[in-house]
Amino acid sequence: MVAAPILLDRHRQATTLPPLDWTTLADAFETACLLRCMPPPAAPGNRYAGQQPAIPATIEFNREEAARRTRQLLDRLHIPVRHETAVGGLRRRYELHQIHVAREHRMAYAAMVENGWRRGRRELLGGPVPGASTARRLWRTRLAAAAWRAALLAGGRHVRRHILGVRITDRELAAVLVRGAALLDVPALLRPGTGCFLVSVAHGRDREQILRHAGEEAAHRPVA
Repeated sequence: MVAAPILLDRHRQATTLPPLDWTTLADAFETACLLRCMPPPAAPGNRYAGQQPAIPATIEFNREEAARRTRQLLDRLHIPVRHETAVGGLRRRYELHQIHVAREHRMAYAAMVENGWRRGRRELLGGPVPGASTARRLWRTRLAAAAWRAALLAGGRHVRRHILGVRITDRELAAVLVRGAALLDVPALLRPGTGCFLVSVAHGRDREQILRHAGEEAAHRPVA
């Protein structure tokens, strides 16, 4: 049974969220993007259209790569988790990957993910900052790459001959992907669909640019 979501006092957070160094911010932001790729819960009333529900204590993915990446990120954020795999389906079997956050670490985990999302989103959606440092300009592109990496791992892939696209149910994440693509020097299109948003880039140079940035793990991270 999936654990209940963690409810946070968002008004209180606005004044108590601690600052994050760039490395921690990138990991927390990518984790938040992975969570926002999750489909809306089946229970009515848990989510308004295009909005993300409370942060879940148990994270579920149907792709092993997304679960492993989430586990790697949370490990770097010093959040202990347990990864379990279940097999479901009758005629068509499938694997469900669950990442469980230990009860005693759930509040720290929820605060970290929320902090990472708020600050990362602000960096990407905010306009250019006059006099921004070289490190800040570089890390904004790394945040953009992190958002696309999460979407390609956990979102609904929509690949056609002429585009590379992802289906996202979260409106804010869709906006982040469009802005992130622009920071990576790639024009992206946003189209509303049935219960989701389709964010796509053209085949060819644009697709290769997104895949190259998303495939890069920042092995050599500059000091903020």
